[in-house]
Amino acid sequence: MEREAAGAVPGGGDVECWTLERGGTRVRLLTYGAIVQSVEVPDRSGDVADVVLGLGSAAEYAACPKPYLGAVVGRYANRIAGASFTLDGVGYDLPANDGPNCLHGGPEGFDRRVWRAERVPDGVRMSRVSEAGEQGFPGRLDVAVTYTLDEAGALTLRYDAVADAPTPVNLTNHTYWNLNGAKSGPAVGRHTLRLGASRMTPVDAARIPTGGTAPVAGTHHDFREPRELDGDHDHNFALDGGGPAAELYARETGRLLTITTTEPGIQLYTSDGFAPPVPYAPGSGVALETQGFPDAPNRPEFPSTILRPGERHASTTTYAFTTR
Repeated sequence: MEREAAGAVPGGGDVECWTLERGGTRVRLLTYGAIVQSVEVPDRSGDVADVVLGLGSAAEYAACPKPYLGAVVGRYANRIAGASFTLDGVGYDLPANDGPNCLHGGPEGFDRRVWRAERVPDGVRMSRVSEAGEQGFPGRLDVAVTYTLDEAGALTLRYDAVADAPTPVNLTNHTYWNLNGAKSGPAVGRHTLRLGASRMTPVDAARIPTGGTAPVAGTHHDFREPRELDGDHDHNFALDGGGPAAELYARETGRLLTITTTEPGIQLYTSDGFAPPVPYAPGSGVALETQGFPDAPNRPEFPSTILRPGERHASTTTYAFTTR
């Protein structure tokens, strides 16, 4: 494991880069945004490439906040309708940064903060304190994300958080994958995808859930069996459980990414909205964000994302790399 200086970001202080290497996988992590900067793994011929859409420095990430390349997003991943919610009879207003809605915790969310880092067995733990009122959310939140590599080179992210007042919490990592290599061109049309989900949450034109879930059978959203990854996806899928959440496969290189998670949902986004200053074309990567459901604080029918004092938010997602 290596640690080195990675420059500074405006108003945020010095940034570190931590490098983990084990089982044929090499991962670079930045303390800015708790970002996964790169993941290098071999293909079926043994050739190693970076399979994550990343940038060269912390300063570049700070200058390109959207589309959250590789970052941990929070306090609430995905969208909250109307940038507001009511909790225990009290209304809370959040900053609107996606039309009238709040996206990924607001314009100064966890992805825009410098995290503290410390060495742990087989990895690194990044943590920060989100004070009460940060981006409008109630309660102080002590949050940590621990990154570890196992003997086979699988990358696990464990999220932990406690709060001193009731608050919504929904955390995810926003890495974009291209298993042919980060700079190999389009991911859409060159991968197959399988999702362990027979239902999804329908949304309106602003990507806000319209209520409940709907079957994917017979729709553009049906990935129950592996099929070619096409575009125009930015939707949450309700995971069936009992198996992998996702399996992403690149035919050209033979790399297979298998994602397992304790979360109830996974957001599939095919990077259709990429635009300058993002140095990648639309469709260059696919985000598979394990998380709670969007707008759950306003949707009592969805799994609860409310964390209360005395409880612990704990979830785990593992990214395993093989070839075939």
